[in-house]
Amino acid sequence: MNPSEDPQRLNRRVALGWIASATASIPMLESLGEAAEIAPAPRGYGPDPDVVRRYSPGDLWPLSFTAGQRRAVIALCDIVMPADDISPSASSLGVHDFLDEWISSPYSGQAGDRKLILKGLGWLDAEARRRGKDDFATLPKSEQIALCHELAKEAKTDSRKFPGSFFLRMRDLIAGGYYTTPEGMKDIGYLGNVPMADWNGPSPEALRHLGLEAQE
Repeated sequence: MNPSEDPQRLNRRVALGWIASATASIPMLESLGEAAEIAPAPRGYGPDPDVVRRYSPGDLWPLSFTAGQRRAVIALCDIVMPADDISPSASSLGVHDFLDEWISSPYSGQAGDRKLILKGLGWLDAEARRRGKDDFATLPKSEQIALCHELAKEAKTDSRKFPGSFFLRMRDLIAGGYYTTPEGMKDIGYLGNVPMADWNGPSPEALRHLGLEAQE
């Protein structure tokens, strides 16, 4: 963050700057300490999910977020990926639902994320109570943003140390969820996965970008 920028204000440019400076993943080498107990893991969807069926949140396994945690995650989604004149906010695209599904899934790859995120949400609520509020979701928006700026600075100093590691992983997951929606792909100009009646090879622009000449 530029020191001259108002720490109480956040826009899409600042949010994208956060994400661009973040590492792709965090090795979970630190001890996460006490975290919420993991519920008995369901079996999951197996190797052959029904790709035709449209699933709703909670159809495949019990979800993790309490009502309070859900409100906090919605707030975080819209701090990391706020709406602008072109694109919608993360929460309006259901990114908080994606996060709940992600940490609730009964697979080893998500187990570390579940512990870290639930512990981090508990930390945010404790910090909010220290500031005289019931939980993070009830903090004024300016204080929520300022707290996220503080966590971003901590993550930049040491990406493996909690609570900075929590915020770093949270914003990676929010960005990942956002940019795999149709609206998110449109936001970055991604043109893949579009059906075409025919294909005549790479475009002249693509060939020039690769330093190749179009074949006659």
